[in-house]
Amino acid sequence: MSALWNTESPGALTIEGKRLECRCFGPSPQDAPTLVLLHEGLGCVALWRDFPDRLATVTGLGVFVYSRTGYGQSDPVELPRPLDFMTREAVDVLPKVLDAMGIAKAVLIGHSDGASIAAIHGGQVRDPRVAGLVLMAPHFFTEEMGLAEIAKTREVYEQTDMAQRMGKYHRNPDNAFRGWNGVWLDPAFKSWNIAGVIDTIAVPVLALQGRDDQYGTRAQIEVIRERIRASLDVVILDDCRHSPQFEQPEKTLEAVAQFAARLASPAMDEAESR
Repeated sequence: MSALWNTESPGALTIEGKRLECRCFGPSPQDAPTLVLLHEGLGCVALWRDFPDRLATVTGLGVFVYSRTGYGQSDPVELPRPLDFMTREAVDVLPKVLDAMGIAKAVLIGHSDGASIAAIHGGQVRDPRVAGLVLMAPHFFTEEMGLAEIAKTREVYEQTDMAQRMGKYHRNPDNAFRGWNGVWLDPAFKSWNIAGVIDTIAVPVLALQGRDDQYGTRAQIEVIRERIRASLDVVILDDCRHSPQFEQPEKTLEAVAQFAARLASPAMDEAESR
């Protein structure tokens, strides 16, 4: 068991020379599978709010959440971020995070950019420790409507007190914002497309999207239906935009809990062993 698993207070781990803040909820990796939360493009540990704690309670599993470099109280990231930053996070950083925390069996639960990172990890790394993926509002390719919303967010950041408000959660809000926004609005990023990773995902997937998601159309979900070979559950949530965990928390918690329970069932373990 990792000595870093501490549910009493915030913690930190060092990956590739960078200090990353983290929090642990529920049983340790020695005692139960771990749900690993991967935050959105402007997220961090604190901005998951009470979702990790509630998730641990409803599932009975451990929950681990960390802030990537440039976010929350983690060390800043060098700017500009490379255009393949999500792939680098999924392939180079995330496996080391699982190692450091002693996580032997995990379900990756990603939101927005974090969902893309989870999908890349599932398709490219194919880590035997990862039993399933929960993708909330994932991005597999850019869309004009999503890029337009991100451009609007840049205007808000530059013309309002958004940086000050972000400073309540991020120790360096400009590093967090520019690191995310700069990539998404780079002209070269318009051709970004990671849909190919879906072809090689070999674990069950739960995909959730708000019906009114302002950053992605239903095409982001349909491409999973078209390409995945593993089992897939899709939940489209009414009265919900880009953040199912906050806008429809009860339905999101229920869907994730049911999915995690199926992964832990004897029938699923038997299928994995074949």
